[in-house]
Amino acid sequence: MKRGVVAAVVGALLLAGAVFAWNAVRQEREFRRLIAAGDTAITRDQTYEAIEAFSGALALKHDSMLAYLKRGDSYRRRGELSAALRDLREASSLDPTATRPLELLGDVNAAMGRYVDATEAYRRYLALDDRAPHILYKLALAYYRNGQPTLAMEPLRRAMALDDRLAEVHYLLALCLKDQKHLPEAMRSLTRALDINPALGAAREELADLELARGKTREGIQQLEALAALEPSRPQRLVNVGLAYARAGESDTAITTLGRAADRYPEAAVVYVALGRVWLSSAQAHNSDRVALNKALQALEPAAARANASSDTLTLYGRALLLSGRIEASERVLQQATSVLPVEPIAFFYLSGAAERRGHVSAARDALVKYLRLIDDDDQKALLSGHVADLTSRMNKGR
Repeated sequence: MKRGVVAAVVGALLLAGAVFAWNAVRQEREFRRLIAAGDTAITRDQTYEAIEAFSGALALKHDSMLAYLKRGDSYRRRGELSAALRDLREASSLDPTATRPLELLGDVNAAMGRYVDATEAYRRYLALDDRAPHILYKLALAYYRNGQPTLAMEPLRRAMALDDRLAEVHYLLALCLKDQKHLPEAMRSLTRALDINPALGAAREELADLELARGKTREGIQQLEALAALEPSRPQRLVNVGLAYARAGESDTAITTLGRAADRYPEAAVVYVALGRVWLSSAQAHNSDRVALNKALQALEPAAARANASSDTLTLYGRALLLSGRIEASERVLQQATSVLPVEPIAFFYLSGAAERRGHVSAARDALVKYLRLIDDDDQKALLSGHVADLTSRMNKGR
């Protein structure tokens, strides 16, 4: 009898163990299936479905670092950054030796503008693996975006020592050097970045700006032309070439370049605004040349008529109208220019001139006062303050 009871108990225990083991196997299989389903959803950019799958996996394994990591990354991809932070912190706490959660924590904090937290996460990564140039770059970028270019220099140089073929590292180093006024060194870093990756548009644009600022007009324009060739879908690139020629005093070449841009991008308002700007400058330089002035008006009128016309565009058109003697229309357009944000400060100056020519002394004075409040040029303020006083006197006499 006792043997039978013992046998029954042993059999029951064996059965219970077998059931438990079988359930554990089934649970593990289901966990892996959900993880695989989530990974598949991610490859298809189905982030909601991925989150559902990884959440199911976590329901089976509450302490899975992998599931928290993958769900946190899915939240990051969806732009749900607070939820991403929650999961990634949990993943990192479950396995403090894992580097991937730390990298994503840095990335999410950086995306949220929390650069101090981002640098902390990247430094924790580097404490585990200090030979990761892409993390050194991310750390430097977080420092730079936090307004600390000096701190960014050391991780950038460490990254270059590990891998000198990272164009983005040389580009960021150039930005840091530029902020510290080390312009020749910055230009060398930009040149190195472009040697590695000639299609790195941001570096080429920065180099063009530095070349032009240092008076190397031909070199700067060559960089802008290369940028226009690299990005043929962006009309602004070719416009920048034309405007650079104009600033260099080569108006004919500027107009030819912008005319080519108009042929290539007939619907781009930015091209016609640039053409209007150059023709207007030419008209002013040649005693209100009527041909140049008419061309400026033809280029600017349709751009100024757009519902989304900027203050700068309206100011240019108002100036052209003022120069052509259409004072009433000029005043109306310049009033509109001063009401569009962001306001072009010079619009108030020309509005003052148009209003004064129409006998609107009070409006002329108000516009000039607003202009003086918006500029930092002390010499111009001193020069124009006398005219404000004169307009004030005329207002008082008229009362």
